[in-house]
Amino acid sequence: MIRHYLLSAYRNFFRNKGSFFINLTGLTTGLACTLLIFLWVNDELLVDKFHSDRVFLAMEHQDYVGEIMTTRSTPGILAESLQEDIPEIEFAATLTWISPQTLTVRENQNFKADGWHVGKEFFRIFNYPLIAGTSDQVLDDKHSMVVSEELALRLFGSVEASLGQSIKVQHNKTFLVTGVFENIPSRSSYQFDFVQSFEDYREDNDWVENWGSNGPSTAVRLIEGADHQFVTAKIADYVINKGEQTNVILFLNPFADLYLHGTFRNGAQSGGRIEYVRLFSVIAVFILIIACINFMNLSTARATKRAKEVGIRKAIGADKGTLFGQYIGESTFISFISLVLAIVIVLLFLPVFNEITNKQIAFELSPTIIIGSLVITVVTGLLAGSYPASYLSHFKPAQVLKGQIRTTWGELWARRGLVIFQFTLSIILIIAVISVYQQIQFVQNKNLGYNKENLVYFYQEGKVEENLETFMTEAKKIPGVLEISSIGHNLLSRQNNTSGLDWEGKDPETLILFENVRVNYGMIEMLGVEMKEGRTFSRDFAADSARIIFNEAAIKAMGMTDPIGKNIKLWERYDMEIIGVAKDFHFRSLHREVSPLFFRLQPNTTWTVMLRIDPNRMTRTLNDLKVFYEDFNPGFTLDYYFMDKEYAELYAAEQRVAKLSRYFAGFAILISCLGLLGLAAFTAERKVKEIGVRKVLGASVANIVMLLTKDFSKLVILSILIAVPIAWILVNQWLDNFAYRIDISIWYYLGAGIIALFVAWFTVSTQALRAAHTNPSESLRTE
Repeated sequence: MIRHYLLSAYRNFFRNKGSFFINLTGLTTGLACTLLIFLWVNDELLVDKFHSDRVFLAMEHQDYVGEIMTTRSTPGILAESLQEDIPEIEFAATLTWISPQTLTVRENQNFKADGWHVGKEFFRIFNYPLIAGTSDQVLDDKHSMVVSEELALRLFGSVEASLGQSIKVQHNKTFLVTGVFENIPSRSSYQFDFVQSFEDYREDNDWVENWGSNGPSTAVRLIEGADHQFVTAKIADYVINKGEQTNVILFLNPFADLYLHGTFRNGAQSGGRIEYVRLFSVIAVFILIIACINFMNLSTARATKRAKEVGIRKAIGADKGTLFGQYIGESTFISFISLVLAIVIVLLFLPVFNEITNKQIAFELSPTIIIGSLVITVVTGLLAGSYPASYLSHFKPAQVLKGQIRTTWGELWARRGLVIFQFTLSIILIIAVISVYQQIQFVQNKNLGYNKENLVYFYQEGKVEENLETFMTEAKKIPGVLEISSIGHNLLSRQNNTSGLDWEGKDPETLILFENVRVNYGMIEMLGVEMKEGRTFSRDFAADSARIIFNEAAIKAMGMTDPIGKNIKLWERYDMEIIGVAKDFHFRSLHREVSPLFFRLQPNTTWTVMLRIDPNRMTRTLNDLKVFYEDFNPGFTLDYYFMDKEYAELYAAEQRVAKLSRYFAGFAILISCLGLLGLAAFTAERKVKEIGVRKVLGASVANIVMLLTKDFSKLVILSILIAVPIAWILVNQWLDNFAYRIDISIWYYLGAGIIALFVAWFTVSTQALRAAHTNPSESLRTE
């Protein structure tokens, strides 16, 4: 029986090669897109999932004038204190910041690697397996260092040879290798090459002992069976009870959830990367539905070609269930052929896809991938074949064998409805792509309030840090270096902030968070930040280190008028005179509004050197700067960054989404057009005699083309009318994530509609022109 069904399917495919090819191409393309999205979604969902579900980050909700800010920054001594006081917490560790460091193992042999300081329980909390050393001892000594297998091989040639070796960090302190961990998997949100003991960091930074100073993160591992909600309720006032902060609620957040659910708004979890996972999952479903609709339409449109087969089968005893199963089997068979071809396409394009998504996805035959692929394929076969199978199996044998089949209006509108549905989905995707592209262009080109072009920066190390003024004076002499200064901020995110300001008329209950930007002389001028009133810091005024400059948002938040010359008190210790008000500028992404900020003149606490370089001699100047840097700072290499590129990285996720959306929207249109092409060809075939008669009666090619295209044009126009309001709602929801956003223009919708209409016309017209140029004498002889 199965052999007979397969033979019947083969004959049907061979008899209708055009329809078979269109169905196969559409389903293959749809499955390939869906598999790629499935691989990406699966990879996203697995990030950090290799850690225990008992691992949490202690985080803070901080209340500022009714607005709650959620942060991972906590007091440096929180981990140690929690482990001592809370019995449900088995282990706790402080985590600082991953940053590039210069490592020296032998004289004049320097290596760059990313590392950070962590608490001694780090390897007992996180699942980073040790190849050498034990998790409870490797970080016991403050001068211990644990390196990755890759770094051990790079520095010493083998894991065994690395143990007990000395490594000098930043040409300063020497550390002893006490352990080696397996290379960090790509599905880890933390990517690092080595760790050092937090006790070493504590030795040089006594501020971490203060309950009023936040900075590091705190990771904890709960005991088996502990309820994290119970522990959260227990520690909610833990920081407040220490007496240094009054606006902090402490809570535990599952560590593995933060990668996808890491965005908080006003104290509540609000999206994050999970939004893009949902978005592309929906796109995958859209594309697959569009491909299935093609199959449904072409199969039902050509049902009359198989009507006699159905009639004969029913006459000799086949029931509806048997016929339904046969035709579902055919569609599933095509789906599995498409799956094989789709896998070939995925394997060919996966390297390009990885480059676009910045991933390292491999098509591995894991149970998840195998089961997921089979489920997608079977669902596709069932979805694509269900309506045609039902339609064909319901033919009445008496009518079929007498040739009395007539297409009803219900059947016709069902087919048209499917076309409308697939073009509606395609148009929604086009509008979304246009809107995302325009928003990305907006944020990339918006005036930030400072000039990021031709700005180069690097972090201070070694002798540059020790002799900063001398270095900058000499570097300024390099041809092409227009300006140079230093800053203690990256101007890309929140880094250093405080609510410890008091001023005349302040409500004692009011807490306002100010960003604290430490600068050197000339930094504000080099950035091109404009002053609304007052002046910037100047070497002509020796007391400027006791003066302060606010931005407009800060002055507004403080409720000040005529601020120049007024005094504020910082941290209840420093009296600061306001000498200027800078116009607002963006120091975070445009997802957030401009926040209160102040500049302080503190050259000795800046950590970044920034230069503005003549764009006409950028390459030559950077080469000269590198030579000078390495001569001035022996043992260190110059690693510099371009400010405009780093700013663009703030929107890397959106840029990848925009790029992927363009490709997938293109494939959706392609698949829709394949279906339209098949229907147009079938329509032309059915109207071959009518076309012949019209041509004999004098109809022009244009008349014939209009005859065949007008009905399809009406369907696409109706799709546009349905898609526009849906797209408007969806696009606005996405744009609401930005504090600064584009206004949606009617031209986006008109553009999407025109694109869809033009593509539909072009697709149908190819078949219409072919039919219009057919010799009427041949078409009128057709039986």
